[in-house]
Amino acid sequence: MRLRALAKINLGLDIIGKREDGYHEVRMIMQTIQMYDVLDIRKTKRPGISLSTNLPYIPTDERNLVYKAAKLLMDEFHLKEGLNIKLAKSIPVAAGMAGGSSDAAAAFVGVNRIFNLGLSEEELMERAVKVGADVPYCIMRGTALAEGIGEKLTWIPQMPKCGVLIGKPGVSVSTRMAYESISMDGIEKHPDIDGMIQDIKRKDLRAMTAKMGNVFEPGIIKRYPVIKEIKDLMEANGALKAMMSGSGPTVFGIFDNGEKMRAAASLLRKSKLAKTVFATTIYNRNGGDTNDK
Repeated sequence: MRLRALAKINLGLDIIGKREDGYHEVRMIMQTIQMYDVLDIRKTKRPGISLSTNLPYIPTDERNLVYKAAKLLMDEFHLKEGLNIKLAKSIPVAAGMAGGSSDAAAAFVGVNRIFNLGLSEEELMERAVKVGADVPYCIMRGTALAEGIGEKLTWIPQMPKCGVLIGKPGVSVSTRMAYESISMDGIEKHPDIDGMIQDIKRKDLRAMTAKMGNVFEPGIIKRYPVIKEIKDLMEANGALKAMMSGSGPTVFGIFDNGEKMRAAASLLRKSKLAKTVFATTIYNRNGGDTNDK
């Protein structure tokens, strides 16, 4: 079985408080895009999980979220057979695009199917939060409001169709570092999440992009000024808005014109500001445009 694990961007990211357990309360608008890793899953007679990847620095044991997700279901259902999983990474690592979480989501979907466990999407999502806060969303996909620590999800009607230009500089930002470096008192501007949701429902792309914001961005840009350089290049060349995704350092630009997006992608490659440049579109949950959901 071959499955696509799709990346996400955060159209809006707000932190509204810190809980006693140290976790932060968030409000985020998440959107899946057509950039993906690929999981090949095979059932084996030999028990256990064998995981391999195309990147030598990615762990292939219980430190990997794919391994954790598969093991969780195999243990729960006392499965005697084993799995051989090959993970081909294309989504940048430590990039604020939920690559690892999406890989885990694909593993949940794949194990459920290959062993005919009969779990619904909702039942998979209930188990997925044990592996990571973003994993339930990566099972659901589409446009959604995420609250709590990211696990409370509310479906939003599909955002307006648009182009998405990805630019990731050659730096990595850990989610933990991003959260540890932010203070509630230091947040100067909170994005208008509720206003964005209304704009999405009205299919008003320009109004939505005007309200986009990410509270992590100012602090991460201070540390890595190249993020602002990528943002400025995209916005000077046709992006309605460019913003850092998640905890960074990936920048995405929203375009309503495909030709302008391709021209901006070419300029970004020539600039050498970004190590990864990828022009794509949003994923439509209702559109049937992937073969694995």
